[in-house]
Amino acid sequence: MAPQKLAATYRQRFWQTIRLIATDMDGTLTRSGEFTPALLEAIASLRAHGIDVMIVTGRSAGWVSAIVNYLPVVGAIAENGGLYIDKQSGKSTLLSDIPDQAQHRDRLETIFNHLRQRYPSLRPSVDNPYRITDWTFDIDGLTQSDLDWMQAACKTKLMDFTYSTVQCHIKVEKQEKALGLNQVLRQKFPTMTATSIVTVGDSPNDASLFDPDQFPHSVGVANVSDYLSVLAHTPAYITAASEVEGFVELVNQLTKSK
Repeated sequence: MAPQKLAATYRQRFWQTIRLIATDMDGTLTRSGEFTPALLEAIASLRAHGIDVMIVTGRSAGWVSAIVNYLPVVGAIAENGGLYIDKQSGKSTLLSDIPDQAQHRDRLETIFNHLRQRYPSLRPSVDNPYRITDWTFDIDGLTQSDLDWMQAACKTKLMDFTYSTVQCHIKVEKQEKALGLNQVLRQKFPTMTATSIVTVGDSPNDASLFDPDQFPHSVGVANVSDYLSVLAHTPAYITAASEVEGFVELVNQLTKSK
């Protein structure tokens, strides 16, 4: 089902019950890969209206721990559901079942090298050294056919694969944003219900956040349109603007409804 335009839902009362935005980062909170003053103003406006922000990103634990320290958010899920970093305590909690981390990293590198046999130009992402649960490489130059082959190849190795606007991820099966978010909600925010959360994203690794059975209020910023045909779940609503301007559009709707 095609997403409904966000602006058309302005008068719907459910926006008044939202207490948390669980949002992707790259391509959703950024413009051309960077944070903007508009983002900081939007988060400040949300806090003033009693709405918290949690980042749910594919970026590495190392990068995300720094971001949590500086942004006014309640915490962040990194590596597509791999771990959670709490703002208040500063502690990281592993969300994926990885008994031996060193052995796991070796296995991820072995699978990456397997993919490189067919695609020798693949290069690890700049934040790959700061990762715990997954292995990433840049998506530049890869076609949908290439990505489909990589996903199938990882499946034969009993591993999973996903991608965003910037990176490809090799990870364990059942490691995804929605599973990580639900685990964090149970552990850290037990009074939070699905109807008091809005999930936001822009690319295939956000698809689980668009699952209506788990999160009925999901929003895609306009650039998600490039991926609607390949998403397992599509967002319930879509903004008119792309990237961080789309996020600001959502924030304006939420704060006005309050």
